[in-house]
Amino acid sequence: MQLVRMCVLCALIVWTAGFAAAGPQKSLTNIAIIEMVAAKLSEQTIVTAINSGTSEFDTSAQGLIALTNGGVSENIISAMLAVAKQKADKKAADSRAADARPVDANPADSKSPERKTLVDVPPTSPSKVSDSQVAPTIPAIARIVPGSKVYVEKMAGFETYLNAALAKKKVQLVPVADEGLADYVISGTSQEKRPGWAKIVFMGNLHSDNAASITMVDRKTSTIVFAYAVDKKSTLHGQQTTAEACAKHLQAHIEGRE
Repeated sequence: MQLVRMCVLCALIVWTAGFAAAGPQKSLTNIAIIEMVAAKLSEQTIVTAINSGTSEFDTSAQGLIALTNGGVSENIISAMLAVAKQKADKKAADSRAADARPVDANPADSKSPERKTLVDVPPTSPSKVSDSQVAPTIPAIARIVPGSKVYVEKMAGFETYLNAALAKKKVQLVPVADEGLADYVISGTSQEKRPGWAKIVFMGNLHSDNAASITMVDRKTSTIVFAYAVDKKSTLHGQQTTAEACAKHLQAHIEGRE
């Protein structure tokens, strides 16, 4: 078995080197991750590839469900979500940095003594410039502000479990019933697979498998500030269990522990 893994790893290295020699490396996608899992590459190898290469992951609810159905583990999905979030945060920060740069009113006339910036500053010595005349600084990368209002979208009944879990796990957010009043919006999906009648009758197995994923978006900037997927096997309380797992990790993210 170890020899097989070594052969697969060597093949992956040769495949990667071939792409590097031929041209720019292709970005990793959800399909590529599922294929790597099917090829029985180790979880550590796949996570290393995710963190070291370029990627174009689909982290929508449908994309996460497809990954779960494809046998991708929770740790690999979490690594994909983390990379996607870093990419989105960097893109948002770059956009804000571009908006904050001074704008030249007359680019063609480089000798013009007057230039337009974000804030008109009259000619004066540096020591006399007031705080109100200084161009605004670039804001910090968006984070979840404790005490903010959140709206949970309809999820075929899963939203009821999620709202209850937010209260039980003491998540530092205030749920509201009107999306227009919310600072953040949570969307997601949940799938439950109940045991067949044979397991119930002959084995007395009442447990079910449940998978869920949620995404939290800042309404003002449309930035994804949190995403999480969970797949629980043989749970007695089904959607309640996955909802509480989502709420637990959301609170940990707010506190900066994840």
